[in-house]
Amino acid sequence: MAFPTTEPKVEAAERELDVKFPREYRERLLARNGGEISTAGDDWQVFPVFDSTSRKTAGRSAGHVVLETMSARAWEGFPAGAVAIASNGSGDYLVLMPKALSGQLDCQVQVWNHETRKCTPSPLRYDN
Repeated sequence: MAFPTTEPKVEAAERELDVKFPREYRERLLARNGGEISTAGDDWQVFPVFDSTSRKTAGRSAGHVVLETMSARAWEGFPAGAVAIASNGSGDYLVLMPKALSGQLDCQVQVWNHETRKCTPSPLRYDN
């Protein structure tokens, strides 16, 4: 279930991951922190940023983007510096890739396949 969050919560996630999210992705988190998105042939659970405001928001955001990214980075072949933003529940992730040394994440969403350990462009894009 998607729910709104606050700018400080999004900024905390960026600090923990040492990245800057694309503007449209940040706006999506602020308006709908979590939820689902569908792409051609797949449904994805979007990872929220952690929100400890209440027991309810803490529970809803327990599988947050920082935790899920750290977990994904332990997988063999997960791209260095990538941020996992959603999962299809089968081991594949939607990821945002870092731009060269800037800390800014690229706008183009990639699909990381856990079997091939490769990324392919997704139809999703979050503009800056």
